[in-house]
Amino acid sequence: MDVLETSKSLDEELYSRQLYVLGLPAMQRIQGAKVLLSGLQGVGAEVAKNLVLMGVGSLTLHDPHPTCWSDLSAQFFLSEQDLGRSRAEASQELLAKLNGAVQVCIHTGDITEDLLLDFQVVVLTASDLQEQLKVGTICHKHGVCFLVADTRGLVGQLFCDFGEDFTVQDPTEAEPLMAAIQHISQGSPGILTLREEADAHRFNNGDLVTFSGIEGMVELNGCAPRPLHVQRDGTLEIGDTTTFSHYLRGGAVTEVKRPKTVSHEPLDTALLQPRVVAQSPQEVHRAHCLHQAFHALHKFQELHGRPPKPWDPVDAEMVVDLAQALESVKGTEGEPLEEQLDKALVRTVALSSAGGLSPMAAVLGAVAAQEVLKAVSKKFMPLDQWLYFDALDCLPEDEEPFPNPEDYAPRDCRYDGQIAVFGAGFQEKLSHQHYLLRPKAEVAAEAARRLNPDLQVTPLTYQLDLTTEHIYGDNFFSSVDGVAAALDSFQARRYVAARCTHYLKPLLEAGTEGTLGSACVFIPHVTEDYRAPSSAAASEDASYPVCTIRHFPSTTEHTLQWARDEFEGLFRLSAETINCHQQALTSLAHLDESQVLTLQQVVLGVLRERPQTWRDCVLWALGQWQLCFHYGITQLLSRFPPDKVLENGTLFWSGPKQCPRPLEFDTSQDTHLLYVLAAANLYAKMHGLPGSRDQTALRRLLKLLPFPDPQDLAPIFASDLELASAYAEFGPEQSKKLHEALEIWTVGPPLEPLTFEKDDDFHVDFVAAAASLRAQNYGIPPADRTKTRRIVGRITPAIATTTAAVAGLVGLELYKVVSSPRPRSAFRHSYLNLAENHFSRWVPHAPAIQKFHHLKWTCWDRLEVPAGQPERTLESLLAHVQKLNGLRVRMLLHGKALLYSAGWAPEKQGQHLSRRVTDLVLEVTRQVPKPGQRVLVLEPSYEGEKEDITFPPLHYKL
Repeated sequence: MDVLETSKSLDEELYSRQLYVLGLPAMQRIQGAKVLLSGLQGVGAEVAKNLVLMGVGSLTLHDPHPTCWSDLSAQFFLSEQDLGRSRAEASQELLAKLNGAVQVCIHTGDITEDLLLDFQVVVLTASDLQEQLKVGTICHKHGVCFLVADTRGLVGQLFCDFGEDFTVQDPTEAEPLMAAIQHISQGSPGILTLREEADAHRFNNGDLVTFSGIEGMVELNGCAPRPLHVQRDGTLEIGDTTTFSHYLRGGAVTEVKRPKTVSHEPLDTALLQPRVVAQSPQEVHRAHCLHQAFHALHKFQELHGRPPKPWDPVDAEMVVDLAQALESVKGTEGEPLEEQLDKALVRTVALSSAGGLSPMAAVLGAVAAQEVLKAVSKKFMPLDQWLYFDALDCLPEDEEPFPNPEDYAPRDCRYDGQIAVFGAGFQEKLSHQHYLLRPKAEVAAEAARRLNPDLQVTPLTYQLDLTTEHIYGDNFFSSVDGVAAALDSFQARRYVAARCTHYLKPLLEAGTEGTLGSACVFIPHVTEDYRAPSSAAASEDASYPVCTIRHFPSTTEHTLQWARDEFEGLFRLSAETINCHQQALTSLAHLDESQVLTLQQVVLGVLRERPQTWRDCVLWALGQWQLCFHYGITQLLSRFPPDKVLENGTLFWSGPKQCPRPLEFDTSQDTHLLYVLAAANLYAKMHGLPGSRDQTALRRLLKLLPFPDPQDLAPIFASDLELASAYAEFGPEQSKKLHEALEIWTVGPPLEPLTFEKDDDFHVDFVAAAASLRAQNYGIPPADRTKTRRIVGRITPAIATTTAAVAGLVGLELYKVVSSPRPRSAFRHSYLNLAENHFSRWVPHAPAIQKFHHLKWTCWDRLEVPAGQPERTLESLLAHVQKLNGLRVRMLLHGKALLYSAGWAPEKQGQHLSRRVTDLVLEVTRQVPKPGQRVLVLEPSYEGEKEDITFPPLHYKL
């Protein structure tokens, strides 16, 4: 097998989100990989698409078979114009357009041993068992990784053989553990104390670790991996440090991941002794039955030269008989397993096996492509060795055992593969569905039209939130059958879910992060409603105390937040404030103290007037470096010396408070230079001046510039913020100086405020360098540029395989929603972890029942009251509600856009009983119903009850 020779550098921008999942070494190995893919039906197309998007070096396609109608249901690279044309040739051009960095070739001859030796990985899809055995034997013999992937209707099969001695360099997706060091003792064993005690519990006995950034005991920096032992008190034994230098400060301990070795059996052996991926004994048994079902389908094809006809009872019984006649599967030790074949399961598989479904192809093709990446990148543990996935729960539970085969027969249309599973009636119903989908609407709409010209797509570019409810209102939601959402924030997810609950619309909800994926379904009156995970929702809004960020950082995240705040203050907020002051639109009163301090760094720093040249910008950036990483730290230490002791006798600088040290500027230090280069360029851009990327010229210039005088920076600290009760007030004198400085800075054209862009090199360079220097100040492990960009840019790691698998899982639930009504037992929530081969699906919970007196309701219930002709009065509304539920309620105008007011206290309610409801709404909210609005949503509360009870909303129909 050969690795593709390539001199191309990795396009980090193209693969940015994927790099956060796989890492640079794995991506470089992927870029040099050569893969052969045989079979270009639905699964093969998904495998090919994922591999091309993820940047394999070359992909060779093999499929001489002509395109037929049934291919079009799951193979999105094919169209009616390709009928009769080789599937490989018809797919090649569109595949190549997905990623110009990948060589997409076609092989038109037979698959020979010589051909196979040219590849690292070989994938067979839609192949017969004889070909699988032949190719698998050759690949195993020569150490070529070999995969088989296939779907038959609603069941799928994946097999992996990576050889008898395959080494996984990085078994998990998790980043190596890293923790800041508080102290290391000299001795045998040396005892390591971590700065955060909780970090010790993340390590395990026997973990290998290495060290970096330690001052004093430098012998540990970059040492060979050392095993550690976790002590009960949270300290770590790290081996003999007796002869090492005395530990001074700082440093980080980092986990070293251990490679793992995998041994796979060849296909001929694994066929009789299947090792299956399963979570329980029941799943193992079901997988073994599906294993026999696939084997029997191959036998049927071999005997009859065709697959079983769709929903043909005679063919299905023949498959069951063939499965029973097969040799029983054996355990891992070769012993026969005493398992009963589930004949009903095999029969259902055979009846629905003739179809090809795009969601099934998406799921199996995604997992297969991920296994290919594992083979070439040596990252993540491969499957061991068989995976069976079935979605037979998509079939109606009350269906006749043998429905009329004519309903499932081919129609010579692009949906034949789907009709073969669900029938023509279902296909007709599906064609009339109207769904609201995910963002990036215009691009998605154009791509969807290319995939299926029959599809009617309307791109909607307005954001879906509170501000656009006049667009996405009653008329809009009454026209859709459901919502499929894949949103980037839990806030957006909660809002869309609330809209679906309000309008009683099914919600198909999906999300991914790296190799993790989930797909959930929420059905009115059948399942629970959507609830964001509390931990995840809370993490979105997580913030750190200002004092911690500015003066007492203890984690990498603290340094990144500080650097991000510096960017905002120096290059956006200061420019906006100067522009507003220039137009006499603002005073300093609206700024908080932190913002005032940052503004001073611009107008009261080294430069007391606007820069005119690149030299001025570099001088300002140098002064800013000195201010942040040297002078600011010396000022802090003058107030809180390293040996300061608190009243209780403990050191001030102890625990998470790490005593900082000032840095000395050094042009030979790359991080020092990078900070000045990025800061100067951003400062120049803000002032409309040309910048420079020439680092050599910058080094020469810095040697010629005068070093900033600390006295020039002193005014900034005269108004420092509250720092453990030791900060000075920002008083009239400081305010006067700042106003006078602003008057000078307002002369000239408006400044350009800079908004942080994660794709702008100088933006990321500034934050990365600033955070790294801040980490050096406080002895904190720094984040590299890649991690900085991900965290500060709030980039969610993503990979094409997970996205495709989750889309397929959502599609499977859509089948059930369309064929409603279905019982709750038919639906599935799904979770997957492609890195760790974890797949789980479970039935959603029923909606929680709330009770009050004799009333019962769920989140899906509401009280509906027509306005009537003439319109109801408040007294009539209250009486109608009491008649509905038998309870007296009070003050219904409380809730969405309908808030209590002084004139609406309960004791004054009586004087308004004779007034029309809409008149009262106008008086309370100062709003009239929007055009097209069909209901007013009112929230009842029970008269005399002190409990906080959420009653069903009252929909007052206009």
